[in-house]
Amino acid sequence: MESGNYLRSLLLPWILSGLFLSASLVHAEASRSFDVVIDDEITINILSLPATGDKLLLWFPSGPGFVEQEKHAAVKLAAKGIEVWFADLLSAWFLPTLPSSMDKLPASELADFIEAVREKSNKQIMLVANGRGALPVLRAARKWKQRYGASAGLSGVILISPNLYVSTPEPGMEGEYMPVARYSNLPIFIIQPANSPWRWKLKQTVSSLSAGGSDVYAWVLANIRDRFYFRPDAMADEDRQAGRLSYYLLNAGRLLGSFNQTLRGVRTGHDIPVVERSQKKERTLRAYTGNPSPPALQLKNLQGNNVDLSNYRDKVVLVNFWASWCPPCVHEMPSMQRLSDRLSGKPFEILAVNMAEDDNTVKKFLQEKVNVRFTILMDREGKALTRWKVFAFPTSYVIGKKGKIRLALFGAIDWMQDDVLLKINRLMDE
Repeated sequence: MESGNYLRSLLLPWILSGLFLSASLVHAEASRSFDVVIDDEITINILSLPATGDKLLLWFPSGPGFVEQEKHAAVKLAAKGIEVWFADLLSAWFLPTLPSSMDKLPASELADFIEAVREKSNKQIMLVANGRGALPVLRAARKWKQRYGASAGLSGVILISPNLYVSTPEPGMEGEYMPVARYSNLPIFIIQPANSPWRWKLKQTVSSLSAGGSDVYAWVLANIRDRFYFRPDAMADEDRQAGRLSYYLLNAGRLLGSFNQTLRGVRTGHDIPVVERSQKKERTLRAYTGNPSPPALQLKNLQGNNVDLSNYRDKVVLVNFWASWCPPCVHEMPSMQRLSDRLSGKPFEILAVNMAEDDNTVKKFLQEKVNVRFTILMDREGKALTRWKVFAFPTSYVIGKKGKIRLALFGAIDWMQDDVLLKINRLMDE
């Protein structure tokens, strides 16, 4: 049993199942476009879906910019009385529609923008963003509270699949949150798909956001992936849930609007530390620099038999964390089977650890999508991937014959590349 805010996040779906659904239908006017000018020099174009209620959802862009399902959701929200403004922030600062642009949006000017929106609309503001867009939202909200916190004009923040890490850590390393995560003090509502590495970091994310005084609620959506409402490879469940995006936002907004904002301050009046994102490294199997002693790995295979990594001494073992809903995982598995075939009869094994899917799902996937014969282990509760500090799928570790981690990688590769074969053969020859 968890405590505090995280417990509330677990209970929330039950609370919401019968709550906030009686909002009366209000006619939504046609969308319109206009500009908001701040500091007499920065012009931000707004696409708005007007509504007659006193709430306004201010939508920040994420890496891909705004997508059609977000606009469809806005129409439904406007019909429920919640006005929606899409802010073209990237164009205002001449930035490309890339996740990296989220780090370049200036918090100070964004805070002035939020205040300008509040004054122009005379409505209660809620901020929303997806993915990496969570960072400028939190930075702007914090700066706004420093400058304008005496007013109660900002209800809180809705974050969809938030990525608050400085960067994806190397396998086995702890992830570092951007400082703004622990310096925020607002009601925060997280909408988190279950089929995601971030779902397994949700407890840490809630804890980090709560450190600055934020009340944090999380709603985990079963059987769908991050970006569920704008995936080109969307599955049936994701298509259905995409149509319910407005439902999730409506309920999140109603909950955020129930908090008393006038009593909230900020954790400190000083600027938060600046952390530069590390440059992306080439995706390749490289020497492992963490603690070489591997965490315990004791799981059942698909046949129900117990498998223990410690029994594989004197062999080189590829430990691979994967999921059937992960396209890069699916892409690399045939090359893993070819690697297993190439090294048949040699001191080499593959243990592929599935992330918290049920046996029938995995068996069906192996029958219909990918035919592999190496050992599949079932991490039904996600405990192994937590111990092994898996932040991305797939993540792979290569264990040497003496039982120590020698090589590691996050992301998919072709396991039949010459340099990969050379590195594994060298380990077998030791």
